[in-house]
Amino acid sequence: MNALLPRETSSLPGPCPVVRTGRLVLRPHKMSDAPAIAESLGDFQVARMLARVPVPFDLQDATDWLNRTRAVATPDWSFAVTTGDDVHIGTVAIELRNGRWHLGYWLNRYFWGRGIMSEAVAAGIDRFYRRMPEAIIHSGAFADNTASLKIQEKLGFSIMRCDDLYSRARGAMAPHIETMLIPPSFRRPA
Repeated sequence: MNALLPRETSSLPGPCPVVRTGRLVLRPHKMSDAPAIAESLGDFQVARMLARVPVPFDLQDATDWLNRTRAVATPDWSFAVTTGDDVHIGTVAIELRNGRWHLGYWLNRYFWGRGIMSEAVAAGIDRFYRRMPEAIIHSGAFADNTASLKIQEKLGFSIMRCDDLYSRARGAMAPHIETMLIPPSFRRPA
């Protein structure tokens, strides 16, 4: 690892908090989110931008995912992105995988193009860095997901490499751009 990069810490951030922004509430997931998750990830246009989501994705898949994420105590933060009515419209997750923090996110297609995911991701990372100020966050997006790559660029992520990654929804390998954020590079939106 480059000596100029902060080392990744073994400390943990604690339980997933509730975060409020001007338009959104990010909160831990609830079992009652399952229908909204199934509707969102059942949309191929959303699922194809994610590596691990199968097609079709239905209510049982959403329930199984919620049961897995809630059954085991993990250091992961998995936020339900909601508007003022507490309806689940997306997810922002910061997960510890193989000793590295990974950011992933998705949004119901109806809400695309409104800056909602930019706001949600920025708020989640900002709160995470309050608890984990030295953590390096890894992320990425399929090369054809320009909106996601713009979010990462805006927040200070750097491109590390491009590799092919299997997409379950696409049923094929696709070019995937891997990114990384070091704390001094994080740009909080104004």
